[in-house]
Amino acid sequence: MTSHVSAAPEPAVDARQAAIDSYRKRGRHKALAIVGLLIAVFASFLVAVIVGPLDISIADVFNAVFRPEQVDAQTQVVIRTLRLPAAVMAVLCGAALGLAGAQMQTILDNPLAEPFTLGISAAAAFGAALSIVMGWTLIDNPQFNLALTAAISALIAVAIVALASVWRGATAESMILLGIALSFFFQALLSLLQYSANIEALQQIVFWTMGSMQRANWTANAILAVVLLAAIPFCAANAWRLTALRLGDDRAAALGIDVKRLRLTTLLVASFLAASAVAFTGIIGFIGLVGPHVARMLVGEDQKYFLPGAAAAGAMLLSMAYAVSLSIIPGLAIPIGIITSLVGVPFFVFLIFTRARRRSA
Repeated sequence: MTSHVSAAPEPAVDARQAAIDSYRKRGRHKALAIVGLLIAVFASFLVAVIVGPLDISIADVFNAVFRPEQVDAQTQVVIRTLRLPAAVMAVLCGAALGLAGAQMQTILDNPLAEPFTLGISAAAAFGAALSIVMGWTLIDNPQFNLALTAAISALIAVAIVALASVWRGATAESMILLGIALSFFFQALLSLLQYSANIEALQQIVFWTMGSMQRANWTANAILAVVLLAAIPFCAANAWRLTALRLGDDRAAALGIDVKRLRLTTLLVASFLAASAVAFTGIIGFIGLVGPHVARMLVGEDQKYFLPGAAAAGAMLLSMAYAVSLSIIPGLAIPIGIITSLVGVPFFVFLIFTRARRRSA
């Protein structure tokens, strides 16, 4: 009579299954964190719509959008023409800057990087100032003409970085150093334009560089939405490649990834996102820096979760900053770039000292 003894499961199989289960569990936690960020985005969006000199409730917002006959004409105009476009633009610009910042930090391997590290903001400000001072007209619409010249100038700076990186090798160090040089160059040109501008043009330049949502309209929001939607497939397709890039260029290349091509294409996508946002709002700093760090603390470095988390965190932060800018002085919207800088500078200093302590340890 033969006895049948069941074979014990191999330890390697158990360890692999345990690792898979642990990864799936962490994935569910990260997905829940992103859902929480999206809820926070919606809450901050509602706050940004209802705050202001005119007393508006959430019910008024709902009625103005879905049942306009339930609200008076003044409330309907304020909500649909003034507040909703600006609040939507805050969400879209925050998402674009947060997503661009996450990609920049990944390809540059620097947690202190942001879209403006490569001179995008300085170049955009120079382009806008050039349009204001010289009176250049590319489109017969003052707002979109200013946005177009700012975007073109920003993309020219990005093209210089990309071409120089291809010529000298697309390394993170070369991109950062050239971006810093371009920032100083365009800032000097901007100062020269401000020095030669008249009082009216100088006021326009200063106000534009402070950043504002007051130029928001549905056409601009549609353009920003199209840019964001166009970037999503690229981010989804390259999420695993960007995650591998976090392990280092050599390991990523060993996995069959063309590191130089990935870095350059990601640079172009991130820069286009940042340039589009800046073109309509002016200079808004630190969202592209702080947003990715908030996402990193919640979901880690896995780009499948990190990229959407950074976009959601950027949208939340900019919506909150916009709501704060409307609440400090009743009836007056403080330029949002001032609010983001006041919050971002202490956080930036905190990151610098935290990074220094980790290196010394």
